[in-house]
Amino acid sequence: MNDTRIPLAGVIGSPVAHSRSPLVHGHWLRTYGIAGHYIPLHVEPGQLEEVVRSLPKMGFVGANITIPHKEQIMEIADQVTDRATLIGAANTLIFRADGSILADNTDGYGFITNLHQSAPNWDPAAGSAVVFGAGGASRAVIASLLEAGVPEILLSNRTRERADQFRSEFGSRIQVVDWVQVGNVIEQAALLVNTTSLGMVGKPRLRVPLDGLRSSTVVTDLVYTPLKTEMLQWAEDIGCTTVDGLGMLLHQAVPGFERWFGKRPEVDAATREAALA
Repeated sequence: MNDTRIPLAGVIGSPVAHSRSPLVHGHWLRTYGIAGHYIPLHVEPGQLEEVVRSLPKMGFVGANITIPHKEQIMEIADQVTDRATLIGAANTLIFRADGSILADNTDGYGFITNLHQSAPNWDPAAGSAVVFGAGGASRAVIASLLEAGVPEILLSNRTRERADQFRSEFGSRIQVVDWVQVGNVIEQAALLVNTTSLGMVGKPRLRVPLDGLRSSTVVTDLVYTPLKTEMLQWAEDIGCTTVDGLGMLLHQAVPGFERWFGKRPEVDAATREAALA
Protein backbone atom coordinates (compact mmCIF):
# COMPACT_ATOMS: atom_id res chain seq x y z
CA MET A 1 0.00 0.00 0.00
CA ASN A 2 1.40 3.44 -0.89
CA ASP A 3 1.02 6.64 1.13
CA THR A 4 -1.77 8.04 -1.07
CA ARG A 5 -4.23 5.31 -0.13
CA ILE A 6 -6.50 5.70 2.89
CA PRO A 7 -5.98 2.72 5.23
CA LEU A 8 -9.04 0.52 5.66
CA ALA A 9 -9.89 -2.09 8.29
CA GLY A 10 -13.06 -3.85 9.36
CA VAL A 11 -14.69 -6.67 11.24
CA ILE A 12 -15.63 -9.87 9.42
CA GLY A 13 -18.45 -12.03 10.74
CA SER A 14 -21.81 -13.63 10.05
CA PRO A 15 -23.84 -11.90 11.35
CA VAL A 16 -21.88 -8.72 11.99
CA ALA A 17 -24.39 -5.86 12.11
CA HIS A 18 -24.53 -6.09 15.93
CA SER A 19 -20.77 -5.57 16.36
CA ARG A 20 -19.66 -2.60 18.45
CA SER A 21 -16.16 -2.66 16.96
CA PRO A 22 -16.98 -0.06 14.25
CA LEU A 23 -18.14 2.32 17.00
CA VAL A 24 -14.90 1.84 18.94
CA HIS A 25 -12.48 2.11 16.01
CA GLY A 26 -14.48 4.97 14.48
CA HIS A 27 -14.18 6.86 17.78
CA TRP A 28 -10.41 6.37 17.86
CA LEU A 29 -9.99 7.40 14.22
CA ARG A 30 -11.85 10.64 14.90
CA THR A 31 -10.11 11.25 18.23
CA TYR A 32 -6.63 10.97 16.76
CA GLY A 33 -7.46 12.63 13.45
CA ILE A 34 -6.48 9.60 11.39
CA ALA A 35 -7.63 9.41 7.77
CA GLY A 36 -8.90 5.83 7.82
CA HIS A 37 -12.08 3.80 7.90
CA TYR A 38 -13.29 0.72 9.81
CA ILE A 39 -16.37 -1.06 8.48
CA PRO A 40 -18.50 -4.16 9.20
CA LEU A 41 -18.17 -6.91 6.57
CA HIS A 42 -20.82 -9.63 6.49
CA VAL A 43 -19.09 -12.71 5.03
CA GLU A 44 -20.52 -16.21 4.86
CA PRO A 45 -18.18 -19.10 5.81
CA GLY A 46 -17.91 -20.40 2.25
CA GLN A 47 -16.72 -17.01 1.04
CA LEU A 48 -14.20 -16.29 3.78
CA GLU A 49 -10.94 -17.10 1.99
CA GLU A 50 -11.96 -15.40 -1.24
CA VAL A 51 -12.96 -12.22 0.57
CA VAL A 52 -9.96 -12.10 2.92
CA ARG A 53 -7.49 -12.63 0.07
CA SER A 54 -9.04 -9.75 -1.87
CA LEU A 55 -8.97 -7.20 0.95
CA PRO A 56 -5.28 -6.14 0.75
CA LYS A 57 -5.77 -5.31 -2.92
CA MET A 58 -8.51 -2.84 -1.95
CA GLY A 59 -6.41 -0.95 0.59
CA PHE A 60 -7.23 -2.93 3.72
CA VAL A 61 -4.41 -3.07 6.25
CA GLY A 62 -6.12 -5.59 8.52
CA ALA A 63 -9.34 -6.87 10.00
CA ASN A 64 -10.96 -8.31 13.06
CA ILE A 65 -12.53 -11.76 12.85
CA THR A 66 -15.59 -12.73 14.83
CA ILE A 67 -18.12 -15.59 14.97
CA PRO A 68 -18.18 -17.99 13.15
CA HIS A 69 -14.80 -17.48 11.45
CA LYS A 70 -12.26 -17.40 14.30
CA GLU A 71 -11.14 -21.00 13.82
CA GLN A 72 -11.48 -21.26 10.03
CA ILE A 73 -9.24 -18.23 9.51
CA MET A 74 -6.36 -20.14 11.10
CA GLU A 75 -6.30 -22.43 8.06
CA ILE A 76 -6.34 -19.49 5.64
CA ALA A 77 -3.68 -17.24 7.15
CA ASP A 78 -0.10 -17.47 5.89
CA GLN A 79 1.29 -17.14 9.41
CA VAL A 80 -0.27 -17.64 12.86
CA THR A 81 1.15 -16.27 16.11
CA ASP A 82 2.02 -18.58 18.98
CA ARG A 83 -0.76 -17.21 21.18
CA ALA A 84 -3.37 -17.72 18.47
CA THR A 85 -2.10 -21.28 18.04
CA LEU A 86 -2.35 -21.89 21.80
CA ILE A 87 -5.90 -20.52 21.94
CA GLY A 88 -6.91 -22.28 18.73
CA ALA A 89 -8.57 -19.23 17.21
CA ALA A 90 -7.69 -15.83 15.77
CA ASN A 91 -9.51 -12.52 16.06
CA THR A 92 -7.06 -10.10 14.44
CA LEU A 93 -5.52 -10.09 10.96
CA ILE A 94 -2.59 -8.01 9.76
CA PHE A 95 -2.15 -7.67 6.00
CA ARG A 96 1.52 -7.25 5.15
CA ALA A 97 2.94 -5.21 2.29
CA ASP A 98 3.48 -8.36 0.20
CA GLY A 99 -0.18 -9.36 0.61
CA SER A 100 0.48 -12.15 3.12
CA ILE A 101 -1.81 -12.56 6.11
CA LEU A 102 -0.77 -12.79 9.77
CA ALA A 103 -3.40 -14.10 12.21
CA ASP A 104 -3.23 -13.20 15.89
CA ASN A 105 -5.45 -13.47 18.96
CA THR A 106 -5.76 -10.46 21.28
CA ASP A 107 -8.69 -11.74 23.39
CA GLY A 108 -6.45 -12.90 26.23
CA TYR A 109 -4.57 -9.60 26.20
CA GLY A 110 -7.89 -7.75 26.29
CA PHE A 111 -9.16 -9.84 29.19
CA ILE A 112 -6.10 -9.52 31.41
CA THR A 113 -5.57 -5.81 30.65
CA ASN A 114 -9.21 -5.06 31.48
CA LEU A 115 -8.84 -6.99 34.72
CA HIS A 116 -5.73 -5.08 35.77
CA GLN A 117 -7.25 -1.71 34.84
CA SER A 118 -10.62 -2.28 36.50
CA ALA A 119 -9.38 -4.25 39.53
CA PRO A 120 -5.88 -2.83 40.12
CA ASN A 121 -5.56 -4.61 43.48
CA TRP A 122 -6.07 -8.05 41.94
CA ASP A 123 -2.99 -10.20 42.43
CA PRO A 124 -2.76 -13.24 40.08
CA ALA A 125 -0.80 -15.16 42.71
CA ALA A 126 -3.40 -14.54 45.43
CA GLY A 127 -5.27 -17.79 44.85
CA SER A 128 -7.40 -19.92 42.59
CA ALA A 129 -9.55 -18.69 39.73
CA VAL A 130 -12.94 -20.30 39.16
CA VAL A 131 -13.89 -20.20 35.48
CA PHE A 132 -17.34 -20.98 34.07
CA GLY A 133 -17.33 -22.28 30.50
CA ALA A 134 -15.04 -24.13 28.10
CA GLY A 135 -15.66 -22.40 24.79
CA GLY A 136 -13.42 -20.25 22.61
CA ALA A 137 -13.48 -17.26 24.95
CA SER A 138 -12.56 -19.51 27.86
CA ARG A 139 -9.44 -20.71 26.06
CA ALA A 140 -8.20 -17.13 25.75
CA VAL A 141 -9.02 -16.39 29.39
CA ILE A 142 -7.31 -19.53 30.69
CA ALA A 143 -4.19 -18.98 28.60
CA SER A 144 -3.88 -15.40 29.88
CA LEU A 145 -4.48 -16.38 33.51
CA LEU A 146 -1.85 -19.12 33.39
CA GLU A 147 0.62 -16.73 31.80
CA ALA A 148 -0.15 -14.11 34.47
CA GLY A 149 0.75 -16.62 37.20
CA VAL A 150 -2.58 -17.80 38.61
CA PRO A 151 -1.63 -20.92 40.58
CA GLU A 152 -4.78 -22.97 39.90
CA ILE A 153 -7.87 -22.74 37.73
CA LEU A 154 -11.04 -24.54 38.79
CA LEU A 155 -12.85 -25.03 35.48
CA SER A 156 -16.49 -26.00 35.12
CA ASN A 157 -18.54 -26.47 31.98
CA ARG A 158 -22.06 -27.74 31.39
CA THR A 159 -20.48 -30.49 29.24
CA ARG A 160 -17.67 -31.94 31.33
CA GLU A 161 -15.93 -33.49 28.33
CA ARG A 162 -14.97 -30.04 27.02
CA ALA A 163 -13.46 -29.09 30.37
CA ASP A 164 -11.52 -32.36 30.55
CA GLN A 165 -10.10 -31.62 27.10
CA PHE A 166 -8.88 -28.23 28.34
CA ARG A 167 -7.11 -29.90 31.24
CA SER A 168 -5.33 -32.27 28.88
CA GLU A 169 -4.20 -29.33 26.75
CA PHE A 170 -3.32 -26.75 29.40
CA GLY A 171 -1.96 -29.06 32.09
CA SER A 172 -2.26 -29.86 35.77
CA ARG A 173 -2.94 -26.29 36.95
CA ILE A 174 -6.44 -26.88 35.57
CA GLN A 175 -8.78 -28.77 37.88
CA VAL A 176 -12.17 -29.77 36.47
CA VAL A 177 -15.28 -29.37 38.62
CA ASP A 178 -18.66 -30.84 37.64
CA TRP A 179 -21.18 -28.15 36.70
CA VAL A 180 -23.63 -29.22 39.41
CA GLN A 181 -20.86 -28.95 42.03
CA VAL A 182 -19.21 -25.67 41.02
CA GLY A 183 -21.19 -23.63 43.54
CA ASN A 184 -19.37 -25.56 46.27
CA VAL A 185 -15.90 -24.33 45.23
CA ILE A 186 -16.67 -20.65 44.70
CA GLU A 187 -15.57 -19.84 48.23
CA GLN A 188 -12.05 -20.89 47.21
CA ALA A 189 -11.87 -18.30 44.46
CA ALA A 190 -9.69 -15.21 44.49
CA LEU A 191 -11.13 -14.58 41.02
CA LEU A 192 -14.44 -15.68 39.49
CA VAL A 193 -14.92 -15.50 35.71
CA ASN A 194 -18.00 -16.23 33.61
CA THR A 195 -17.01 -16.92 30.00
CA THR A 196 -20.37 -18.42 29.00
CA SER A 197 -23.29 -16.62 27.33
CA LEU A 198 -25.51 -17.43 30.32
CA GLY A 199 -26.96 -14.23 31.70
CA MET A 200 -26.79 -12.43 28.36
CA VAL A 201 -29.89 -10.71 27.01
CA GLY A 202 -31.90 -13.37 25.18
CA LYS A 203 -30.01 -16.28 26.80
CA PRO A 204 -30.86 -18.45 29.83
CA ARG A 205 -29.93 -17.20 33.29
CA LEU A 206 -26.71 -18.26 34.99
CA ARG A 207 -28.15 -20.49 37.70
CA VAL A 208 -24.98 -21.31 39.62
CA PRO A 209 -25.49 -20.71 43.36
CA LEU A 210 -23.25 -17.84 44.48
CA ASP A 211 -23.91 -18.05 48.22
CA GLY A 212 -20.31 -19.04 48.93
CA LEU A 213 -18.86 -15.95 47.27
CA ARG A 214 -16.52 -13.93 49.51
CA SER A 215 -16.34 -10.14 49.43
CA SER A 216 -12.60 -10.38 48.76
CA THR A 217 -13.17 -12.19 45.45
CA VAL A 218 -12.79 -10.27 42.18
CA VAL A 219 -15.73 -11.12 39.90
CA THR A 220 -15.81 -10.57 36.15
CA ASP A 221 -18.32 -11.48 33.45
CA LEU A 222 -17.47 -11.50 29.74
CA VAL A 223 -21.13 -10.75 28.98
CA TYR A 224 -21.69 -7.01 28.39
CA THR A 225 -25.35 -7.03 27.37
CA PRO A 226 -26.49 -6.24 30.00
CA LEU A 227 -23.47 -4.37 31.27
CA LYS A 228 -24.28 -5.40 34.84
CA THR A 229 -25.34 -9.04 34.80
CA GLU A 230 -27.14 -10.76 37.68
CA MET A 231 -23.82 -12.29 38.73
CA LEU A 232 -22.08 -8.92 38.84
CA GLN A 233 -25.02 -7.38 40.72
CA TRP A 234 -24.92 -10.16 43.33
CA ALA A 235 -21.16 -9.74 43.72
CA GLU A 236 -21.42 -5.96 43.97
CA ASP A 237 -24.12 -6.24 46.64
CA ILE A 238 -21.83 -8.26 48.93
CA GLY A 239 -18.86 -5.95 48.41
CA CYS A 240 -16.83 -7.70 45.71
CA THR A 241 -14.76 -5.80 43.18
CA THR A 242 -16.57 -6.36 39.88
CA VAL A 243 -15.36 -6.04 36.29
CA ASP A 244 -17.82 -5.90 33.38
CA GLY A 245 -17.18 -7.46 29.99
CA LEU A 246 -17.13 -4.30 27.89
CA GLY A 247 -13.56 -3.49 28.88
CA MET A 248 -12.30 -6.75 27.37
CA LEU A 249 -13.89 -5.82 24.03
CA LEU A 250 -12.21 -2.42 24.14
CA HIS A 251 -8.76 -3.58 25.21
CA GLN A 252 -8.60 -6.46 22.71
CA ALA A 253 -9.06 -3.86 19.97
CA VAL A 254 -5.98 -1.83 20.97
CA PRO A 255 -3.17 -3.98 19.41
CA GLY A 256 -4.98 -4.24 16.06
CA PHE A 257 -5.67 -0.51 15.84
CA GLU A 258 -2.04 0.25 16.63
CA ARG A 259 -0.76 -2.13 13.95
CA TRP A 260 -3.19 -0.90 11.30
CA PHE A 261 -3.22 2.84 11.89
CA GLY A 262 0.12 3.51 13.62
CA LYS A 263 -1.28 4.93 16.86
CA ARG A 264 -1.78 3.16 20.18
CA PRO A 265 -5.24 4.22 21.37
CA GLU A 266 -6.27 4.83 24.96
CA VAL A 267 -9.20 2.99 26.54
CA ASP A 268 -10.92 5.69 28.58
CA ALA A 269 -14.39 6.83 29.59
CA ALA A 270 -14.99 8.38 26.17
CA THR A 271 -14.16 5.05 24.51
CA ARG A 272 -16.69 3.24 26.69
CA GLU A 273 -19.32 5.85 25.87
CA ALA A 274 -18.65 5.43 22.16
CA ALA A 275 -19.02 1.65 22.42
CA LEU A 276 -22.34 2.00 24.20
CA ALA A 277 -23.77 4.60 21.81
